[in-house]
Amino acid sequence: MPRVSPSSRSGPSPRAGVNDRPSSLKLAWRRQRRLLRRVLIGLVALAVVIAPIWLVRQSADGSVFGALRQKLATSAAAAGLRVHDVQILGRENTPEPLLRAAIGIAPDDPILGVSVAEIRSRVETLNWVEHVSVERRLPSTIVVQLSERRPFAIWQHQNKFSLIDRQGQVVADQNLASYGQLPLVVGPGAPIAAAPLLDLMRDRPAIADRVVAAVRVGERRWNLRLISGADVLLPEGADRAALDRLIELQQTEALLDRPVQIIDLRLADRLVVRPLGEAHSAPASGPAGTGALPGAVPGGAPLAATTHRSI
Repeated sequence: MPRVSPSSRSGPSPRAGVNDRPSSLKLAWRRQRRLLRRVLIGLVALAVVIAPIWLVRQSADGSVFGALRQKLATSAAAAGLRVHDVQILGRENTPEPLLRAAIGIAPDDPILGVSVAEIRSRVETLNWVEHVSVERRLPSTIVVQLSERRPFAIWQHQNKFSLIDRQGQVVADQNLASYGQLPLVVGPGAPIAAAPLLDLMRDRPAIADRVVAAVRVGERRWNLRLISGADVLLPEGADRAALDRLIELQQTEALLDRPVQIIDLRLADRLVVRPLGEAHSAPASGPAGTGALPGAVPGGAPLAATTHRSI
């Protein structure tokens, strides 16, 4: 039987197969190249989706992108991207007609033509609104989330009553009947300074239940008008100590139950009390420049004590 030489066998020689095999570096590059291609395709697709939305959000009317924004919004609206629903969350006291007017969206408006920044700016001008977020939810919904100011007290100034929040911001000046249980503060500067005093009063119900109004004097200290008509004069910057002293006097002397006009606590080392009916030449208290007793509006009209009873 004849021998078959190695050179006559079919197929490549073992040495040639080893030499033709790609190096590990080339194999790694091929794998990475396929991966990079997929990443680039994904990035391009993402850019196609995000770029129009970014242009809509960033461009303003009159900018270089304004025309593009308008065309994009119109094209999207033709494809069905229109406002069909405006959801308002967190509204309790903000008048809905005013809120809807501030939002300013009509049914079937192009949703990509809506400026959420402009809506947010308009809504935040409403007195009741402390903070607002506006979100566009494609294809057809705008969501307006409100954070409203909390009613904290009633402020009387120049014969007018206003509802204020804890920071002293006026939130309403009409239809206040439902807030009659809130404390009453009187005079210039009272809204800004009210929170620390009212917090102290709430911790001392034996005094708070007898108070009709807290009157700011000279925008630097407080007087308390009691239900009995008496005035308690508090020292500047020492409200806590004075109120604790008043509680002690009530417990030991029943001072708040006695017929007095003035209880003067402005001096730490002495107590000045003016009995009821004692004549005096000028009011010992009252908002600067008004000449009115605490708890009375300019002109002598009494406060509505039956409405604003406690602090």
